[in-house]
Amino acid sequence: MVQTNTGAPSRPKVIVPAPFPHVPRVVADLGRIEHACLRAIRRVVTDTLIGYIESAAALAPVWGFALILFFMTVESSFIPFPSEVVMIPAGFLAARAGLTFEAPIVDAVVAVIAGTAGSLLGAYINYALAARLGKPFLERYGKYVFLGPDKLARAEELFRRYGAGATFVCRLLPAIRQLISIPAGIAKMPLPSFSLWTGLGAAIWVSVLTGVGFSIGTNTTDMTYAELVHQGKDMVQANAWWVVPGLVVGFAAYVLLSNRIMRRDKSAEAS
Repeated sequence: MVQTNTGAPSRPKVIVPAPFPHVPRVVADLGRIEHACLRAIRRVVTDTLIGYIESAAALAPVWGFALILFFMTVESSFIPFPSEVVMIPAGFLAARAGLTFEAPIVDAVVAVIAGTAGSLLGAYINYALAARLGKPFLERYGKYVFLGPDKLARAEELFRRYGAGATFVCRLLPAIRQLISIPAGIAKMPLPSFSLWTGLGAAIWVSVLTGVGFSIGTNTTDMTYAELVHQGKDMVQANAWWVVPGLVVGFAAYVLLSNRIMRRDKSAEAS
């Protein structure tokens, strides 16, 4: 006995194509093109700056540490200036006894001090301007000094989420190192705490770059400044895996110190 289907006849499924099926792929391709263009622009800017630093290197035996202080102050302020073009050559010159004291270890140590002081000074400039001008002014006019609303929002979100610890961690991260001082200034973070964590993060980063340059100067023959900087940047990127444990240790230290201070304050209030 054959069973027949007495219900309504089934309708064939109609597959409606997406109106723009290739949009996701096009967007992804545009994103990759934009990233490649930004990398190319950064390289051109870096190579241009290398030319100026190479010209200034002739003054290194006398004015080397002052130049390090000046350029690292610029690097740590609003102006996007890669610290690699300053501290890697500084370490290289120190290894070749090309700085003021003509003693490799002494010159390297003083270069780190000068670089850290410059980074801290530039951070103070950002902090003071942000504290005085406020967020509305920066949102409106920050784009004219390479501080777009997206960058400001990113830095503010990091600071709001992680507090003072962000000022340490972000000093070791590209593209955000300079900006994290701005939300700290807007929030009027206590200056001693800001100085401690900013200085500590800056000292680590400056020491890494100086050490890379020192290693290249000790173990290689003469090379151009462009080769030196790009080789040093490649070394930093290839060994960046150690940064994560360093960040974890630093942030844990921040949490422990913060908790200790809070307990001390509560004890003082209770007594």
